Amino acid sequence: MKEAGRERILRAALELFGRDGVAGTTLSGLRAASGVSVGSFYHHFSGKEQVAEALFVESIGMYQDAFLAELKGHGAAREAVTAVVAFHVRWCGEHPGRARFMFTERPAGSEGLAERNGAFFREVRSWWRVQARHGALLDVDAVTAFVLWLGPAQELCRLWLNGQSPEPDGEQVALLSEAAWRSVGGPHGD
Repeated sequence: MKEAGRERILRAALELFGRDGVAGTTLSGLRAASGVSVGSFYHHFSGKEQVAEALFVESIGMYQDAFLAELKGHGAAREAVTAVVAFHVRWCGEHPGRARFMFTERPAGSEGLAERNGAFFREVRSWWRVQARHGALLDVDAVTAFVLWLGPAQELCRLWLNGQSPEPDGEQVALLSEAAWRSVGGPHGD
């Protein structure tokens, strides 16, 4: 089955945006790389900014869906916190182009992105509140929770994907996972 025009445009955009950035990618280059006609391109998108937005929403959706599946796959707070850190590093390694794109290109907020993020953060926050109520996690706001939980892993992945450090090994991931737990674990977390 032939790949649909929209998917071909998004696949080409992932490659070109990853190499040249959104600003450095021309519309004609994007159309040529995707193999779609002018009419087909404009049938799906009004410009490369909309392609970047769609690619970002698609990528963040993939990440968030997998994040929630990982989170829900663990009963205890400690298991979930440490597993999600390992998941984050693993996902970035499995989807380096998407991860790099999400680290470097953040399109202006859209309704689709706002809805998706809202649903994701409500679900994670709901899980967090239950754990905090039982003393398993610190009772902190969502921003502080995410910075403490995933900030170091995020920075390690960013450095790695930008070629500034080698691929993280299991020992580093275990260390970051344990550090995350020590940062967010509550008084009754163990």
